[in-house]
Amino acid sequence: MQKKLLWIVEAMGGGVFTYSVELVNRLADRYEIYLAYGLRPETPPDFKERFDRRVHLIEVRNFCREIRPARDFGALLELRRLARTIRPDLIHLHSSKAGALGRLAWDGKKIPLFYTPHGYSFLMEDCSPLKRTIYRAIEAVCARRRCTTISCGEGEYRESLRLTRRAAWVPNGIDVEELRGLLHQTKPSGASPFTVYTLGRICTQKGPERFEEVARAMPDLRFVWVGDGELRDTLTAPNIEITGWVGREEALRRAVEGDVFLLPSRWEGLPMSLLESMYMGKTCVVSDAAGNRDVIHTGENGFVCRRVEEYVQAIRQAQSRRTGPLIRRARQQVMETYNAQAMAQAYHTIYETACAG
Repeated sequence: MQKKLLWIVEAMGGGVFTYSVELVNRLADRYEIYLAYGLRPETPPDFKERFDRRVHLIEVRNFCREIRPARDFGALLELRRLARTIRPDLIHLHSSKAGALGRLAWDGKKIPLFYTPHGYSFLMEDCSPLKRTIYRAIEAVCARRRCTTISCGEGEYRESLRLTRRAAWVPNGIDVEELRGLLHQTKPSGASPFTVYTLGRICTQKGPERFEEVARAMPDLRFVWVGDGELRDTLTAPNIEITGWVGREEALRRAVEGDVFLLPSRWEGLPMSLLESMYMGKTCVVSDAAGNRDVIHTGENGFVCRRVEEYVQAIRQAQSRRTGPLIRRARQQVMETYNAQAMAQAYHTIYETACAG
């Protein structure tokens, strides 16, 4: 009889959504999975179709991004009721909000408890110093629970070790077989000019102001932001196109048409969009954020940049077709290390070890 895994995701969008799809679908062969989620503006409209039909999808109606005591308490009660009904053998919490509520709801003594931050909230630079201090304090208190924190990237793992010794690190991975199939079905719309693109929510984390600066410094190139968000008004350069939220196929088509993947994030966990772009053979130009520099190394498989001038220089190298060796090494690293099969096996080992203990 399969063990029951309760997978709780407050932030059902962006990289966390892609990560959940890649991993949950592979774990469905080994576990009976119940996925409790919260909806967000960036949640794909067809998100249910992306999951294996064996996965039980359950909406937590009180989930919300911000700290709202009444709704957070309501979400806590929803999660407890859900667990009483399902009687899971394992519980895995995803993102800071779910991590805090879940570790308040359960102590990890009877049911093995796991938590993946996907980027600690106390590292968010768009928060005031007071809020970041509060978020760190919440994480420190919750870390006292019997819960294993599983980080997606090396930088996040180092942060976890400062909070708890119950920590592990499993690199994010993408389903290369599925992506290969989707890419074969994706047809570019035709010849396009040299294009620099990014994917995701237009928010402080993703560094839209730096994307704008680089675009203005290179007016002869086309820049495309695949996504939408509350800071779209910061992207005003005439050579920037904002697609708005689009489906998976359209996002891939836009990526296929691109030449350089630009990720000027202010902080990251380990971005799935970066791994996918590496596999697709794009020159990856990223900021010096922990999750980015854990994967990309200048001169080896891409470029890590700090100043606008460095971004411009890296993109010009790609434009002059001098980044072939970097592209090939990046793609090889994804196939060998950052793939969903290896990720799923690592999680299965961690889960089974916890159950056996």
